[in-house]
Amino acid sequence: MTILVKNAALVVTMDEQRREITDGGIFIRDGFIEQVGPSNSLPQTADTVIDLTGHIILPGLVNTHHHFYQTLTRAVPAAQDANLFNWLKTLYPIWARMTPEDIFISTQTALAELALSGCTTASDHLYLFPNGARLDDEIAGAREVGLRLHASRGSMSLGESQGGLPPDSVVDSEESILKDSQRLINTYHDHKPGSMLQIVLAPCSPFSVTGELMKQSAALAREYGVHLHTHLAETQDEEEFCLQKFGHRPVAYMQSVNWVGQDVWFAHSVYVNQPEIELYAKTGCGVAHCPSSNMRLASGIAPIWEMTRSGVKVGLGVDGSASNDGSHLLAEARQAMLLARLRAGLMGASLSAEGAPPLMTARQALELATLGGAAVLGRHDIGSLEAGKCADLIAFNLNHLEYAGALHDPLAALLFCAPRNVDLSMVHGRVVVQNGQLLTVDLNKLIQKHNQASRRLVYGK
Repeated sequence: MTILVKNAALVVTMDEQRREITDGGIFIRDGFIEQVGPSNSLPQTADTVIDLTGHIILPGLVNTHHHFYQTLTRAVPAAQDANLFNWLKTLYPIWARMTPEDIFISTQTALAELALSGCTTASDHLYLFPNGARLDDEIAGAREVGLRLHASRGSMSLGESQGGLPPDSVVDSEESILKDSQRLINTYHDHKPGSMLQIVLAPCSPFSVTGELMKQSAALAREYGVHLHTHLAETQDEEEFCLQKFGHRPVAYMQSVNWVGQDVWFAHSVYVNQPEIELYAKTGCGVAHCPSSNMRLASGIAPIWEMTRSGVKVGLGVDGSASNDGSHLLAEARQAMLLARLRAGLMGASLSAEGAPPLMTARQALELATLGGAAVLGRHDIGSLEAGKCADLIAFNLNHLEYAGALHDPLAALLFCAPRNVDLSMVHGRVVVQNGQLLTVDLNKLIQKHNQASRRLVYGK
């Protein structure tokens, strides 16, 4: 099966040379890119030809941290104005009522929103499994939507009675967590290039799992060659918890439980110092930067400039849809750019001009959302448009009101102007969004079912 995409106003490759090709196109065979270049340099026939005159093409965006199930509890009044720990304590009892069908529906809702925003690969962190729910429910829902999925088998084993934050009703035994983690890897994990599904082991956070579960999860992941993920250094409350309970700051605690290496990435990392950043870079740990969630919960501003300057792998995450409260990855790239500029301004007020960070550019923010995310997830087959990579691409029609007067630099316009949904999205050569419409699921029916599930969950009716 061959596909020719041609006549794009601009193709943004994110390849090693960071080529931006005018009047560009892409030739695809069986889900993989064979050629990228000017349209007149490509084969002129294919099984399918897509004319993208007036469009800008980018690599599909990569989301490195999310909680799909939280679409069911967006903007819950009691959790609107709370910091992380109080936000969690408000929502844990509501999440404890979720069913397998709730997991399936919320997965499709979150992935539909992500797909329309330009995401082609998403990592999700599901860490509580009430009423018979399993990660399998998420995997089944995702398969119908058609995005690449890194499904994290999250877990919580440290309940309130043992000094943890979550209520005992939403924690599991370590034996059952590890047994199910092994089952999921054996059943679903695909490590081959072009993989549509990979399993990740992801104990939730230092304040909701034991050190022993962290160690056992790391050993199991390395036995099977899968990645590890958790929340880390998100808030000052967490730092104080770790110092009191473990005698370490969060990053040092991760070292003590064998959680550093190329196969590890952490969500947030707001409260890390320069030596800890250098440890990330030296050992290969990645970071999922979640600017909207950090702002929503008043957690702080992650030191992204210091991380990228030091060589840390950094990607973007929309985070949970009850702490964002959306799943728009292009908007998250814009937020990352703006928040980095705010931090640069704040630091510039107290430092010399030489010491202040430079302003993050639109291209740098989009690199976090593509190449950065791919590196964080350990994927070498996505993140750029070049021969041998997966045919994951997105396109925006530049003839929209939002871009009027901004076409001096179409790529920068995607972030400086109001973020839009994509006009076209392709995942491994399969068109998932066409003319701005999601092709794989019926959104009207999905929204209706999702709202019914949300009302039942939050209000019991």
